[in-house]
Amino acid sequence: MPKIEVLSREVQILTVKEEDYICITDIARYKDSKRTDYLISNWLRNRNTIEFLGIWEQINNPGFNPIEFDGIRKEAGLNSFILTAKQWIARTGAIGIISKTGRYGGTYAHKDIAFEFASWISVEFKLYLIKEFQRLKEQERKTLGWDIRRNLAKLNYRIHTDAIREHLIPPELIPSQIALVYASEADVLNMALFGKTAAHWRDENPGAKGNIRDQANSAQLVCLSNLENLNALFIAEGHSQPDRLRRLNQIAIHQMRILIGDDRLPLLEGSQEGGDAPSTVEGGLP
Repeated sequence: MPKIEVLSREVQILTVKEEDYICITDIARYKDSKRTDYLISNWLRNRNTIEFLGIWEQINNPGFNPIEFDGIRKEAGLNSFILTAKQWIARTGAIGIISKTGRYGGTYAHKDIAFEFASWISVEFKLYLIKEFQRLKEQERKTLGWDIRRNLAKLNYRIHTDAIREHLIPPELIPSQIALVYASEADVLNMALFGKTAAHWRDENPGAKGNIRDQANSAQLVCLSNLENLNALFIAEGHSQPDRLRRLNQIAIHQMRILIGDDRLPLLEGSQEGGDAPSTVEGGLP
């Protein structure tokens, strides 16, 4: 379960049906760590709170019980009126507030409602809460975008290796021989796009994490996916490895020039930067 730190307080985030719920029990601890349930119940007694929760539920919850809500709204503000989170959920069928037990127990509220509760606890805390929550979402967006690009390259690589298995590998090869063929074909793409083999890159970057493709930028990953598909096609057509390498290198140069000049491409960038357009491969062809 993800957490954010707000003014030296940990606040847990729960995802339910792709919606973010923030632990208002953690928010309440900022004001009084020993009476969180009391603070939440006291907030729920407020007539303005009930009005806000009712409107939110009517907008977002088709199963909300308006009759029970009207009854609660009429009682709100009276000295005798008491309402807990569990009672609100049970009576109205509310989905904006969730009461959990167990290891990650506490009262959670949809982010819209949690920010409203935070305002009641502390305006300063609310502002820092919004800031840290937005930072978490931006971090998740960047991570997701990078994973999508890496998975795209991996899926296309499966197409690539299947073509090698069907057209290049003779029958009855032992696994180590098959691995050698795959490594060779992988370096055809590395040479075409990066101008060096994976081993050459490791020799140049002994302390770097991952491999040459992990350091690729968005333009290079897009180009790599295209090269994998084209190499699989060239293999099926029976072209020799040196011929394929020459053709793929020229295609990579052409595509990288287009991709680098595309103003939309930075929207795909993740945490990794760098990498230049491929240079023409000269000599040393397999």
